[in-house]
Order: sequence, then C-alpha cells, then structure tokens
Amino acid sequence: MTSLSADILHDILKRLDGAALARAGCACADLRDISREEELWENACRSLWPSTDHDDVRSLIISVGGFRKFYADCFTLILNKDVPAVQTNKTNLFAEEWDESDYYYYFDDTDELEKVFPSDFVSLIDIQYKDRALYSNIIWGIPSSDGSNGWFNNCPFRIDVFHHSPENNDNNDGEVFLSTINDLPSVPSLEQERKDGKLWRDLNDGIKLSWIMINPKMKLAVNLSSWHPLGGQRHWPTDTDFVLRYGSVLPAKEVLPCQVAKCILLMKFRMTSTGNEETGEPSTLALTELNMQIEDMEGVHLNGHRSLLVLKEALSCHRSRNYSEVLDSCHLYLRAHSQLKEEKIRSECRFDTLCIVTGITVFAALCVMCYRKFERF
Repeated sequence: MTSLSADILHDILKRLDGAALARAGCACADLRDISREEELWENACRSLWPSTDHDDVRSLIISVGGFRKFYADCFTLILNKDVPAVQTNKTNLFAEEWDESDYYYYFDDTDELEKVFPSDFVSLIDIQYKDRALYSNIIWGIPSSDGSNGWFNNCPFRIDVFHHSPENNDNNDGEVFLSTINDLPSVPSLEQERKDGKLWRDLNDGIKLSWIMINPKMKLAVNLSSWHPLGGQRHWPTDTDFVLRYGSVLPAKEVLPCQVAKCILLMKFRMTSTGNEETGEPSTLALTELNMQIEDMEGVHLNGHRSLLVLKEALSCHRSRNYSEVLDSCHLYLRAHSQLKEEKIRSECRFDTLCIVTGITVFAALCVMCYRKFERF
C-alpha cells in the first residue's frame, strides 16, 4: 500500500460506492485520509442519487455540511421503535394530557407558525429500476402551499410529484416508461399476469425509491423512503394498474397524541401495452402517480402545518443501515395500527349495542305504561 501514490489511491477509491468507500477508510491511515475527500463522496452521491448532479443542489448540500455528511444522513433509513401501545381500557387511546380537540389538528397559533415554513424544505426524488436511474426530480419548497397562511395549514397535506394520464397523451410531458427493453418481464396477457404475478414480483424487487427532505435552515437531511416497497396492490383500481407503497414511521412526540406518524409514498404504474412477441412490440408500463401524504395511527391525513412539524422532527430522528430492523419497526407500527382499528370497531359495536338495548328498554317501558292506562279504562 505504501508503494502506491496518493493519486493512484484516489483513482481507485473514486470507483467505489459510498458503503465500500466508508469500509475502505477503516483499513489504514492513508486510505482514511483520502476517503474523507469531498470529491469522492460527491461521486458516490451522484451515482446513487442522480438528482444531486445539479449546481444548485451541489451548493445546497455543501451548505448543509458537505457530501460526506449528506451520504451518512440519507443512505441510512429512519428507525422508530417508539410506537405507543394501544390502551384498550381507556376512552382516550393515547396520552392523557392530550384533549379531544387535539385530534382535529386545526391550527390557529401565529407564534408556532413562525417556527416552520413550506419554503424551509427541499425534496430530492430518485427512482431506480434494477440499479438504473428511471426518474429524478427536485422540488424547492412545498408545491401549492399558498405561502405561510391560507388553506394549506388546515387542509390535508399532499405532495404530487408526478401525475400522468396515459389516456390523454397530448397534455403530458416528461413521461416515464418501463418496458422489456429495460429488462421488464414480458407479459403475454393480463390473465397470465394475474395467475403467476411475475411482473408484480419484478416491480417489488426492482423498483427503488428515494425521497430525501432537506432543511437548509437546520442544515439537516433525511430519507423518508424505505428504498424497497413496504406493500402494494395489484390490479387496483383497474386490471392494468400496479400500486407500490413506500414510506417510514416518523416521530411526532410533540405534535400528535399518538406520538408517531406514517409517511406514505405512493407510486402507481399502468400497463399501456402487453406486448406482442410476433411483431416485436415490447410490454410497457407508464408511471402515472407519485405522491406523499402523512397520516396518524387512526388513518387521518394530517394537515399542512402538522405535517411540516412532523417533517421537522424527522430531520433529527434515529437512523439505521439495517433494513431488516427498519422493516420490523414498520411492522410494529402496522400491528399497533391494526389493534387501534379493531379497538375502535369494538367500541363502536359496544356503543351500538348500548343504543339498541336502551331503545328496546324505552320502547318496552312505553308499551307497559300504555297497557296499564288501557286497563284502567
């Protein structure tokens, strides 16, 4: 190693991805010093996130701490194990210090509003298919946020990054397609796909999503995605649609009664052509939707202001490189969500039963009273 010049070592290291570069820096002092160079980490970030290959994004990343810090913050995924247990013996299923009015998330506090603005956030979105770039986008601020006031604060939060209608190709620019040319499995017919699910499995295994949120004021960044799908639906709402769901469980201890929120990243593909082997026409999928929403454990979509507070808290949350550990935390949230949903159904059933019994009792009492009056006559 000592016989190699620093230039040669630099040339070797710049061919590595971020994980390999970090491991190489632990090998010896010479590699450690070279592996800390920003140019190497900039190459690693551009390779993994094509959206960082822009001058304005480059300046932004440098301003928040550099590419080495950016890679460390965004390659790791959000890990949240602090999912509250559902208290089935209480009317208020969460913390007692929260009032019922806190569940509606309406906002009317100008002092609190000054702490976070839609313009404080920058989104870097990248989609890969089998480790090849498929789509990239950069969003400065929150689209359609109407400044710091107005309807945004009290309306359901949603970021629509991509919306394409294959039925109206005349009004769509920047279409994103997947086909057998991109190693997409051939689909002879939708009937065959419903039987074997080959295309569905390929999408789950091959499509990776990264949604990085940066706050220049806080000089922090976080990846809100799970890289791989956490779930999805085949043939919904039509036979030609495929929905993939990504996301993460975000901390919200100071924002929501349930103390956690779920970031939902939804991606939808639509099959535009099943292909034809005889004519050589490829099977083709079109990306039709990509959006973000945030909901609480009851499935209620948060409004704009609450969502901004949750995103702000997520910037400094715990991360992990262990995907299995992150997946377990998501499953823990889903179990708690299911328990809460079941408990609400049971509570509603008990209330309905009480109303029915009360109604029958009142009706019987009225009948008895009327019967006794008729007896007197």
